Formats: sequence, C-alpha cells, structure tokens
Amino acid sequence: MSIQKLGPCVLEGIRVRLEPLRQEHTSALLVASEKLDWNWFLRPLHTKEDVDKRIARGLKSEKGDKGYAFVVKTKTDNQVVGSTSYLMIDSEQKTAEIGSTWYTPAVQGTKVNPECKYLLMKHAFEDWGAIRVQFVTDVNNLHSQRAILKIGVKFEGKLRSHTIRVDGSTRDSMVYSVITGEWPTVRDGLLTRIRGH
Repeated sequence: MSIQKLGPCVLEGIRVRLEPLRQEHTSALLVASEKLDWNWFLRPLHTKEDVDKRIARGLKSEKGDKGYAFVVKTKTDNQVVGSTSYLMIDSEQKTAEIGSTWYTPAVQGTKVNPECKYLLMKHAFEDWGAIRVQFVTDVNNLHSQRAILKIGVKFEGKLRSHTIRVDGSTRDSMVYSVITGEWPTVRDGLLTRIRGH
C-alpha cells in the first residue's frame, strides 16, 4: 500500500543523504552555494536572506503537501553539498516534479546527482505510487538538459513563455518525464551508474 505523502522524509543512499531543508541548514547551505553559477535559476541564493526565503517557501509548500525541499549531504563527511526538491505535487493524481536542484561545483559531474535522482524517484514510484515524475529546465541550460537525459528520462517538449527569469526575460522550458512503466529501466540505469567505477 502506498504512503499518502511524499515527505517530509530522509532518503539515504550509498554516498548521499537527503534531509528535509530546515533553518539549521542556513549557514551550510550558504557556504555550499557560494561558487555556483546561478544564471539559470529562478531564485538564486546569494545572501542569507535568499536562503531564509528559500527555507520559508519550502516549509510553506510542505504544509500544503505541494513540495518538499531537501539538503543534500555527503555521507563521508556530513557536508551539505546542495539541495533538491519535490515540486508541483498532485497527491490525488500521483504526479510530481523533481527540481530546484543544485550542487556545489566540487561534486558536479560525480555520482551525487544520479544517486539523488535515484533516491527521489525510487521513493516517488515505489513508496508513494507515482504514475509520473517530471523534470523542467531552462531552454538555454544545455548542461542541465544533458544531465537530465543521462538519467534516462523522455523529452516531452518545450513550454513557451513558461516563466520569467530573474533578469526579467521570458523563459521557455524543456520538459522531461518518467512514467511508471519506464521506471524499472531508468532505475537499473541509475543503479549501474551509481555502483560503477
């Protein structure tokens, strides 16, 4: 029987642990975000005030069962190395989005991202009973698009004038998804990447 809510929860893997984003993570999150290129993010984290607002938005979404924000920690040293979230949750229809994901440069391109995506999708599909999980990114963010495709998801299309960027320009968004029948193949591919050398 599937659970009623996606969170809040702790998701633990081989190398990473995802913990609910809370006020006590403020300082560590600010340090982890210092050297990040925030060009593609709708809400960059440059200051403590930015982080405080992010945490407040996350807690508000959590109360309404519309989203659950996590900090990403490496298990070897218990260091915060990024953040990720469940977004756009529809508990009745069993759909959700994984996004607002970023990592400190030191762990970009490592097994941190595939393991985080594995943990989030495994929980959504196998514990919560999701029928669809989606990913959305800026049309100009080619790095993110490549990373999403490496997960094994399907490209669905482009949403025109989907959001407004921080600089005021209009953003088109690229949409990708995984549905229930595709999850076993995506899961196996992610496990191969996580366990590989």
